[in-house]
Amino acid sequence: MKSSISTDDIVLGVKNSILAQRWTRRLAPDDPVPFEIEQATSSNATLAKVLAGRGVTAANAAQILAPSLRELMPDPSTLQAMDEAASLLADAVEAGATVGLFGDYDVDGAASCALLARWLKGLGSQPVIHIPDRISEGYGPNIAAIDGLIAEGIDLLVTLDCGATSHEALGHARSKGLPVLVLDHHQMTDLGPEVDALVNPNRPDDTSGLGHLCAAGVTFMALVAANRELRARGAENLPDLLQLLDLVGLATVADVVPLTGLNRAFVVQGLKVTRTRQNVGLAALIDVARLTGPMQAFHFGYVLGPRINAGGRIGDAAMGARLLLTDDPSEASHLANELDTLNAQRQAIEAEAVASAIERVEQHPSIPDIIMVRDETWHAGVVGLIAARLKERFHRPSFAFTKSAEDEWTGSARSIPGVDLGSAVRALVAQGIAIKGGGHDMAAGLTVGEASWSQAQDALPSTLADDLAHRLAVRDLPIDTVLTASAASLDLVAALEQAAPYGTSFPEPIFAFASHRVTYADHVGTNHVKVTLSDGNTNLSAIAFRAADTPLGDLLLEVRGQSPLHVVGSLSRNSWQGRDSAQLRLTDAAKPATG
Repeated sequence: MKSSISTDDIVLGVKNSILAQRWTRRLAPDDPVPFEIEQATSSNATLAKVLAGRGVTAANAAQILAPSLRELMPDPSTLQAMDEAASLLADAVEAGATVGLFGDYDVDGAASCALLARWLKGLGSQPVIHIPDRISEGYGPNIAAIDGLIAEGIDLLVTLDCGATSHEALGHARSKGLPVLVLDHHQMTDLGPEVDALVNPNRPDDTSGLGHLCAAGVTFMALVAANRELRARGAENLPDLLQLLDLVGLATVADVVPLTGLNRAFVVQGLKVTRTRQNVGLAALIDVARLTGPMQAFHFGYVLGPRINAGGRIGDAAMGARLLLTDDPSEASHLANELDTLNAQRQAIEAEAVASAIERVEQHPSIPDIIMVRDETWHAGVVGLIAARLKERFHRPSFAFTKSAEDEWTGSARSIPGVDLGSAVRALVAQGIAIKGGGHDMAAGLTVGEASWSQAQDALPSTLADDLAHRLAVRDLPIDTVLTASAASLDLVAALEQAAPYGTSFPEPIFAFASHRVTYADHVGTNHVKVTLSDGNTNLSAIAFRAADTPLGDLLLEVRGQSPLHVVGSLSRNSWQGRDSAQLRLTDAAKPATG
């Protein structure tokens, strides 16, 4: 956020949009970097502005536009304990050991399990996989599940996307004589449980600088190291890891980690592999979701990811991992359809709960700096989604809780940039206010007893006061440039796609459209508003997702066919019945100033 804003920095004079945002220039009009990028790469002028607005220079623009895994991939041994991890995996393969995989119930956990399982199967091993039930087991390893894996005869336990803070459960595994390898990426406050190897770029003594990786990224690094170790021992015909990058790319986008550096290469190469449809399960899910046109990072995060997550939220938590691992087209089709059905059910459950949560927040005389809502009837699998929707609507860090079987309040939280929820939640645990909790800056989970509820409500705003004062004072929406409907062509969309993927730390371009007429606006789907914008020469199709019965949706319906409107949003490719067109994902609007 800029410390001070001059009149020249305000886009179209909008200081207070319908969503209470100030539209600001991402770059000064006379900034020379866009021209330098345009000259160095022969890029489209608008694309050059977009790149410059994300800190790209002429020197590194080519790498951003075509990230090379070979150039960006570091030596896996830079990760603490990676050599020990590689030896454990190589030893297990050589000994014909049975490896037990314990993964998280989200996309990152499912993809990490499928990634390691495919590697093991490629070397003749048949791993045993356990994904915990979100409600009955909760997050991370537990003693009962570990005992179950031991009963199945495993010789090595590998935890994926979890385990870095599981002292008790993994201590139990070690007490049973079971070797343990942890592959994780979550924040840690200590060196973790005593295991045979713990690889986590966010452990306090790791100096790799790879803390932005998701668990699947860490797992891929471990497999590179394991292949190298096996090759050094004389092994041949090792699995081709490049063909597994679809799983890494999927998890990287779905887990909302920064799309910078190595992660960009993972996603770009992962999309290329996905388009070949080698993974039978992913191909089946793409078909069930009725995706057409080339696969984009957006599809990973907003189409495929939610369906894989649906099993962990309201169904069988292991379905996602089984889908990503199967090579049987019949099984893949069955699992994909089941997940699609579960996702539709999840959407219905979520919509009802979100409506209830919004109503509760709006009953306050003013919106609290930190939103905390609870309801014992809410499904535990959707509290994270409720928190996300509240954060989007009110631009506040948001917590949503439901009652657990132990009569405790279990919840999830989502944050706004600059407000570190993970550290705040860990502080609650350290103070004895929360029973357990953890996470990272943008998302966290925690459990609070009834007796401590009021304490938590008081402690969180105090803990986050400095961050909140800075972030809630003014809400700036950085705009890349001003366009017209005529300029928002499919050619421009294609140019912008060259810099994909967009996401965390590399935000999607936001464009403003000045004084365009809303020639059409109506509800579509369950809660969206479909719009047609006109600059007098060209019509541009637009959609405002989840805008029905919101200030934005109401404004669009109010001005249709009437006065012009300033709008902002992101451009994307819309593929329908074999035809592509440019579409605006409309995210904010403001009436032009008069007089």
